[in-house]
Amino acid sequence: MSIRAFSKSLKELRVHMSQNSPASRGLRDFIVKSYPGLKDANPGLPILIREASGVESRIIARFELGQERKIVVDNLSAKDVEQKFNALVSEAK
Repeated sequence: MSIRAFSKSLKELRVHMSQNSPASRGLRDFIVKSYPGLKDANPGLPILIREASGVESRIIARFELGQERKIVVDNLSAKDVEQKFNALVSEAK
């Protein structure tokens, strides 16, 4: 993944995943690989990671004016999660 600074209109990223569910494996792998670079490139952006047993794997982006977009990434590979993630954050203008 090419790590880059996101638009200022992106205000927060929230990640929800299960600690041990096979459906969350791709999202867990993506976070382990990408989080350090994302945080280095966007030090002021809150990136909240929440783990809970049995939850749907999803990434939620909050933009200006309280607008939110959610993507569900259950049962996707880390590469597929990355593609969906890039599409989500590119929505920030």
